[in-house]
Amino acid sequence: MTGVPLKHQRISRILAREIRGGSRPAGRRLPGEHALAQRFGVSRTTIRAALAELSEEGLITTRTGKGSYVLFDGRPLDDRLGWARAVAVPRVDTTVRTLAVRETRDAALAAELGLEKDVFVCVERTRELASDGTVVSYERSFLPPVPVIRELPARGLAQEPLTELLLRAGLRADHGEQRISGQPVDAREAQLLRRTPGDWFLQTRRTGRAADGAFVEHVVMLLDPGHFRLTLAFGPPAA
Repeated sequence: MTGVPLKHQRISRILAREIRGGSRPAGRRLPGEHALAQRFGVSRTTIRAALAELSEEGLITTRTGKGSYVLFDGRPLDDRLGWARAVAVPRVDTTVRTLAVRETRDAALAAELGLEKDVFVCVERTRELASDGTVVSYERSFLPPVPVIRELPARGLAQEPLTELLLRAGLRADHGEQRISGQPVDAREAQLLRRTPGDWFLQTRRTGRAADGAFVEHVVMLLDPGHFRLTLAFGPPAA
C-alpha cells in the first residue's frame, strides 16, 4: 500500500509536471520561495524541501550570484540544501561518517562570535567517496544548545541531515560570513583524513546567522584541494 505523499512531495510533483510538460521552459527561473509558498498555502520550509527534491531529480539547479563560493568536483555547493544534496550528482557518490556529538565549551570561539555563553553542541563528521573510500572533508559544526539541538549528545545524530535538524530546531541562516585559507593538517587531522601530517588542505570557517542576527551555526571544514576549489564570481549574475 502506497502512503499518502507529504506536502512537499505533492508540490514537487506538481512543479515537475509543469517543467516536463513545457509550461516552465528550460532556463526560465521558478518563482521565489515566498511566491511559491503563497501559491500552495504552505511554509517556505516546505517549499525548500520541494525544491530540494526537484534538484535531486535534476529538474532544477541553483545559481550562485556575486560572492565567494566553493566548488566540489566543479559543482557549486548550495549549503541551503545541505552537503548530501549539494553533491548528489550521478558521478559523485559520497558517504558521511559521524565521529562525535558532544557538548563543549570554547571561550575563544564565543568571543570571536560575540556570544555571551561559551557552550556549544559540536558535531564532528568526515565525508568520503564511496568509490574508493577517499576522505574528502572533515568538519566540525558548532551549534547553539537550544531545544532539539541540546538533546543530540544524549541521543546522537542518527540519519537526519544536519540541515533539516537545524530547521526543526527553528534555526535558519539568513546571512553570514565564510573565510577560506590553506593550511597543513596536524597529526590528528591527518589520521582522520587518512593523509600525512603536513599535507595541505583548504580550510573554511563559515558562520551563519538568522535574519535578526542570532547565532545559527559555525562550521570549520578541511577540504581536499584535489576535489574542492575556490571560485570568485563578480559582476551581474547570469540570467
